Amino acid sequence: MDEKISQKEIELYSHAYSTLLTEGFFAKKDQITGPEILTFTDIRQVNLFIVRELQHTWKQEVLKLKSPYFNYQAEEVKAALLNLQNVLSNHIAISKNDFLPLLKLAVARTLYLLLAPYDYFSDTLDRHGNGYLTTAILKDEVKYMKINQAPLENLVKRLEERKAELVTGKEAFALLDHILEEVNFTPEEVDPYLDQFSQKLQVKINKFFNEKPKAPSAEIRPALKSEQTRIFAEATQPEKEPSTLGDNLARQKAGRLKDGLTINQKFMFTKILFKGDFEIFTNAINYLDSLDTLSRALAYLGDTYPHWDRESEEYEEFVEVLTKRFS
Repeated sequence: MDEKISQKEIELYSHAYSTLLTEGFFAKKDQITGPEILTFTDIRQVNLFIVRELQHTWKQEVLKLKSPYFNYQAEEVKAALLNLQNVLSNHIAISKNDFLPLLKLAVARTLYLLLAPYDYFSDTLDRHGNGYLTTAILKDEVKYMKINQAPLENLVKRLEERKAELVTGKEAFALLDHILEEVNFTPEEVDPYLDQFSQKLQVKINKFFNEKPKAPSAEIRPALKSEQTRIFAEATQPEKEPSTLGDNLARQKAGRLKDGLTINQKFMFTKILFKGDFEIFTNAINYLDSLDTLSRALAYLGDTYPHWDRESEEYEEFVEVLTKRFS
């Protein structure tokens, strides 16, 4: 899909799907237990995200335990609290009204991870705020991921190898960037999972994506359109004389195209322009880096990707990056 994910439609479907399932289950029971949560839906990822939220809730409640009289940070106390958590995990009992929001959140997260994995990765690294991320928190996140988990799983391993307990968001993004290139990550096929959802409530995948915005008029964005006209005019002209040594040295100094991309740009271009296939994206970028003129780069894009929407924001940004690379 070339369109951006629609959070509104994801939430609407998650609400309808969750309401349908909870109405059926709680028509016969007043509460749901831990073992029942693990098998509540046929989609394991949904069930695990419910468990993840329960564990997160427990940790938040423990953090509230403060006292001027008792030391909750003492090792014996922490061990006792851990034991209490294990005991409580075997005595989960949740009513319908309390379970419904947990299920809705789990369904929405599952769809988000499935349909927009690059965005999910980015949000996961950003979610904890303050510009820092602990390896322990990230490891805990990955433990409950069973769809498209390889990149973050490898990130955790890399951090553990470095014995890094705390990293900045920038460092985490940089490591994830290298990992995506190394493993040539390609998102899992969505159809099998959507078929599972559809067994309970029909999925219309097109509704999960926003319609493309209409192309901006020349009056609104005259400068950009003028620049694009110049670029494509140059691309159709005969090749200029070979570059001088000075030109080549200047271009080398500018660095490779891939080095000038932010990880968010890589996610966006891979998702929108390269159909979510990071290997195809990487190969295309490497080839573009081997070319010596902007006109050849644009000619390659025109020949190889004629189906791209030349009016989309993603394409315009990609051309802008190319232009800077060869300027």
